[in-house]
Amino acid sequence: MQTPNHDSAAIYRYRDCLAAVDCLCAAIVHLDFFTWLSQNPTTPRDLCERLHLHPRPTDAMLTLFLANGFLRRTAGGTLQLSSLAEEFLVAGSPCDTRAYYASIADKPGVHDFLKVLRTGKPANWPGEKGEADWHAAMRSPAFAEAFTAAMDCRGRVLAPALAEAVPLASSKKMLDIGGGSGVYTIACLEANPHLRGIVLESSPVDAIARRTIQQAEVQTIQPSSHAKARLADRISVLTGDMFTDAWPSDCDVHLFSNVLHDWDEPDCRRLLSQSAQSLSGNGRIVIHDMFLNDDKTGPLWAAEYSVLLAGVTKGRLYSTNEISGWLQPLGFVIVQHTPTALGRSVLEAVRQA
Repeated sequence: MQTPNHDSAAIYRYRDCLAAVDCLCAAIVHLDFFTWLSQNPTTPRDLCERLHLHPRPTDAMLTLFLANGFLRRTAGGTLQLSSLAEEFLVAGSPCDTRAYYASIADKPGVHDFLKVLRTGKPANWPGEKGEADWHAAMRSPAFAEAFTAAMDCRGRVLAPALAEAVPLASSKKMLDIGGGSGVYTIACLEANPHLRGIVLESSPVDAIARRTIQQAEVQTIQPSSHAKARLADRISVLTGDMFTDAWPSDCDVHLFSNVLHDWDEPDCRRLLSQSAQSLSGNGRIVIHDMFLNDDKTGPLWAAEYSVLLAGVTKGRLYSTNEISGWLQPLGFVIVQHTPTALGRSVLEAVRQA
């Protein structure tokens, strides 16, 4: 894998942020959220109770609005409108723009996000029918192939940056939890010829991983590089459910690359607890993702992407502070936070001394 020559952030950002307008429209038109909040400054918890909204997608929505400067949070945690929102998003204001958004209020995506806000259940993946939210759709071989190929388009930019950002010279074996095609493991092993790797994936993605690793073996064979020529011998694929099946106990690095954001907080805690229990010796937990800042007011790209995730998965994006809070009871502390590419970064956590 090679680092791209150009900065492709603008290309990827449009896709990451495509649900933000649906969220904003649902709030403006269907909930008249800003008019209501102008009369009822409140906390996020009370907001959910009074408007009958689910906390997970509401958290993503509020982060989006804070990142755009539509809201502000007092020292006591109360949400209030900014002067910008008061001027443009409240009924009766001289510059009321609600009718501007009413013209797109019947878009399917707007109704989908409104349903997500009210139920907390993911909407169907765009183009999929029935109960095909992302989690259900991934059980279909055809969808799994298409989705994994899409994620590999992003992975070809992110994986080399991840391999460069994480020092693995002293590590022996890495477990890539929910590792997809193995694109991140391949990059890390190419950069570290001594390292071995295991990709933990469920069916049917496990078969995609095995094929991708074999293809990488052929593509990286070089007469002068015996280590690269035997890449496939250094990577194995373990078929299993990361929540219910046992993990190997001989790995000293656990990698979660773009995994936690697909799951709600209780599931993220379960995964990290499983990691802490099965990680060998003085091993490290490596979390590669896009992260919110600690006060969850941005960055804007992350806030927009979190809305997309809240709509079609069981998760959202998390702040470094939230993740640190999950790791500390497990005896782990974050020791490094390093940017990678496309607004992403990597957290490294080790056991507390």
